[in-house]
Amino acid sequence: MEPTTYIWLDGEIVLWEDAKVHVLTHALHYGTGVFEGIRAYEAANGTAVFRLTEHMERLHRSAKAYHMELDWSVGDLTKATLELLRANGLESGYIRPLVFLELGALGLNPTNARVRSTIVTWRWGAYLGEEGVRNGIRTRVSSWRRFSGSAFPNAKATGTYINSILAKMEAVRAGYDEAIMLNEEGLISEGSGENIFLVDNGVVYTPPIAVGCLDGITRNTVATLLTEDGYEVVEKTLTRSDLLYCDELFMTGTAAEVTPIREVDDSPVGPGQPGPITKRAQELFSDAITGKLTTHPEWLEYV
Repeated sequence: MEPTTYIWLDGEIVLWEDAKVHVLTHALHYGTGVFEGIRAYEAANGTAVFRLTEHMERLHRSAKAYHMELDWSVGDLTKATLELLRANGLESGYIRPLVFLELGALGLNPTNARVRSTIVTWRWGAYLGEEGVRNGIRTRVSSWRRFSGSAFPNAKATGTYINSILAKMEAVRAGYDEAIMLNEEGLISEGSGENIFLVDNGVVYTPPIAVGCLDGITRNTVATLLTEDGYEVVEKTLTRSDLLYCDELFMTGTAAEVTPIREVDDSPVGPGQPGPITKRAQELFSDAITGKLTTHPEWLEYV
């Protein structure tokens, strides 16, 4: 990570090195935090943040799910994000809002813990590598199951991501780029930090939220764009064998954007290279984030 100059912390823009918390911060011990991942891009009319307000709305929903009362409205947080990008002089980059519990409690009842809020921005390229974006990544089905019943799968809580971390580390250590996670019933859920799409006979499928995957904003973006472009996009429960018999696979996420999958468990997906619908999804998404697409100007909030 390349440090920037400033971080927004509880309403103030402070120097990067001054954004500190105590070692008895509740979130360090129990994972009591919620977060978002957002990107800013160099768009047609300047630097723009993609679907910023919707990300901050989801941050508020996540905080509510875990009984964290924010001092900052959605409008406050969007304004702070734009101010921070300007302060750091970033034309493009990654944005990480985080709400977490700090001091005031150190047990499993964090009622008296102080709620802290921060926003961090930095430069970040392709999460799964430029080569992966062009030619596809290698994946494996993880031995770790995506748990869903013991937490809120649609709230982005810091503590629940230890599950995804285990899956990601297992995949990378075995020589793969990413993991594909099944849920507790053995149905395809998502990647370690991405949603998944499958193409079979020209129809685009993605698992429903009920299987424990995140209701991803990039997932919604790609499904919307492909539907508007004339493709049939269907939410459907998918099994492991569907990964082997499909024509195309790709992942979506704020960090991953639209990344093709060329292999699953050492078996090629289709011809082993990105397919035409995957490439079209990449093209449409690229046009949307850079302002070339005129149908959804509301998705871009300019710095």
